[in-house]
Amino acid sequence: MRDRHEVLIDEARCIGCGLCREDCPAANIVVEQGKAAVISQDCLMCGHRVAICPQAAVTMTGFEEEPRELDAGAPTALDPDRLQQALGARRSIRRFADRPVPDDVFARIVEAGRLTPTAKNEQDVSFVVLRDDIARFEARAVRLFRRVMPFVRLTSSMARRTSIDDRFFFKGAPAVIVVIARGDIDGALAASNMELMAQAHGLGVLYSGFFTMAARLSRGLRRELGLGRKQKVVTALVLGYPAVRYRRTAPKEAAAISWK
Repeated sequence: MRDRHEVLIDEARCIGCGLCREDCPAANIVVEQGKAAVISQDCLMCGHRVAICPQAAVTMTGFEEEPRELDAGAPTALDPDRLQQALGARRSIRRFADRPVPDDVFARIVEAGRLTPTAKNEQDVSFVVLRDDIARFEARAVRLFRRVMPFVRLTSSMARRTSIDDRFFFKGAPAVIVVIARGDIDGALAASNMELMAQAHGLGVLYSGFFTMAARLSRGLRRELGLGRKQKVVTALVLGYPAVRYRRTAPKEAAAISWK
């Protein structure tokens, strides 16, 4: 985590129920004389204790947002049928309408990434939005690929059929969100949630693996994206309103699964 935090327990509110102790993944809570206490501040800072306490006796310092109360009567699970239908309808979009994406939609998409759980609660995923300066970043990546493509074409028939035009990476989309993290898994999980949020707003998404490759190869692109020494581009979400309508789902092979 980027900032330092502390877990505090209000003894006046604590009823000693032990729910926080039982739910703590780091075994970092004891209940003594009817009150919960933190053993060490060196823990995951996952927030389970804050979320589970029935008396709101547990707080964490150093955060800008306050915990939000959940309505016990309101369902938090997604509708399974609608979710499966949405997943089956997802397509990679490569044709985008000439229509800007509103700022509040960007905010909701990034928020979906921010709320995604991370390993060890590191919360190390960050985002760079390419919008006003998108053409400059794409042009740099295009120059790089035009230099290496002749060598790739020696071994790939698909590459021989591919033309590297000025819109090769972003397909004329109005924006790209570059997902940055130290580890691939955290960034990929955040990107998946962000794609679902984008789809919920009627946007199309393309995972630009080619731009991800360019950003990993080019020190100049890393520098312009503001990457730290241990950070890397996990993926790039190309976003915009689709200029094409898909009328049916595409067939996929059956799941390869074994039951033990």
